[in-house]
Amino acid sequence: MAHFGKTGVLLVNLGTPDEPTRGAVYRYLKQFLLDRRVIDYPWIARNLLVRGLIAPLRSGKSAKMYQLLWTDKGSPLKYYGELVAAGVQERLGDDYVVELAMRYQNPSIASALDTLLKQQVSEIIVFPLFPQYAGATTGSIHEEVMRLLVKREAIPNVKMVNSYYDEPAMIKIFADNARKFDLKKYDHILFSFHGLPQRQLRKADDCNHCLKVEGCCNSISIVNQFCYSAQCHATTRAIATELGLTPDQFTTTFQSRLGPDAWAQPYTSTVLEEQAHKGAKNILVFSPAFVADCLETVVEISDEYQEEFEEMGGEKVDLVPSLNDDPRWMDAVADLVRAV
Repeated sequence: MAHFGKTGVLLVNLGTPDEPTRGAVYRYLKQFLLDRRVIDYPWIARNLLVRGLIAPLRSGKSAKMYQLLWTDKGSPLKYYGELVAAGVQERLGDDYVVELAMRYQNPSIASALDTLLKQQVSEIIVFPLFPQYAGATTGSIHEEVMRLLVKREAIPNVKMVNSYYDEPAMIKIFADNARKFDLKKYDHILFSFHGLPQRQLRKADDCNHCLKVEGCCNSISIVNQFCYSAQCHATTRAIATELGLTPDQFTTTFQSRLGPDAWAQPYTSTVLEEQAHKGAKNILVFSPAFVADCLETVVEISDEYQEEFEEMGGEKVDLVPSLNDDPRWMDAVADLVRAV
C-alpha cells in the first residue's frame, strides 16, 4: 500500500500533576483513579470511592510527596519524556513525527493525536512507555487512543506496541546502571515492580492459569504471554542473567499497594522486613517497570523504604537509576519503532 505521509509516533507515559499543589494532584488522582481499568469497580462504587474518599484524602499527602520530587525543570517523568521524545525524533528523522503524551493530565493523548493528524500522517505507532503489559497501563492507553480515533471519519493505519519486557538494549542499560554500584557489598537485590491487584491478574487470564499453578510466573508461554506478573519476572531474569546473579541473590517484588485487597506478591515492604530480620544491612533496588525515575522510585523507594529499612535495623537502600534520558534508551525506542 502506498505510504504518502509521515509516520506518527505517540510515546505515552502514565501521567503527572501539572504542579505539586493539592489542587493539581487532586485533578490528577481523580482522572487516574476513575479509569475503569485502574479501579475496576462498578461505576457508582468507583465514583463514590474516588471522589468521596481517595482523591480528597490522598491529594494533600501526595502533594507533599510531589514537592519532594519536583525539580526546577518540573516533574521528572515529563521532563525525561520530553528529552526522550526529542531524541527519538532526531534518530528517526524527517519521515517520522514524534509526540509525547500522558494518559492522565498533560500533554493529553487527545492533544498529541490532534497534532499528529494535522500533519497528515499515514499511520500512527502507539508506544506506551511501559516495558511490561498491564490492562491498567498499556491497555488503558490503547483503549483511550481507540476511543478518540473512532470519532473521526478518516482513521490512519494504527499500530500498537504491547510490551518489550526483555528488550536486550533496555536490559543492558539497567544492568550497566547497576554496575555503577559495588554489587558485592549488598546483602540482597530487589527487583521492585509497581503492584497490581490479583483480581486484575486473574481477569487478564483466559486460560484458567493465573495463581493456580506453582511457579506460574517463572516462564513465559502462550497461556501467560500477556500476564503482567510473568513479564515482570521475565524482566528480572533478563537483568539478573546480564549481571551474572544467582537466584539466591535477588527477589522479584511488588510495591505501591493500595487498599485491602490482595495484590501481586511478594510485597517489597515484606521482603525488606524479611531481609532485615536476616541481618541484611545493604539492599540494592531496581524498579524496571518505570522507564523514568518518578514518585514511585525517587520518593517511595529512596525515601520511604530507606526510612522503613532503618527502623528495621538495616542501613542503606540504594536505587538503581532508571533509563531516564540515556542516549542508548533513545536508540532502543527508535529501533523498536522501526521494527513495528
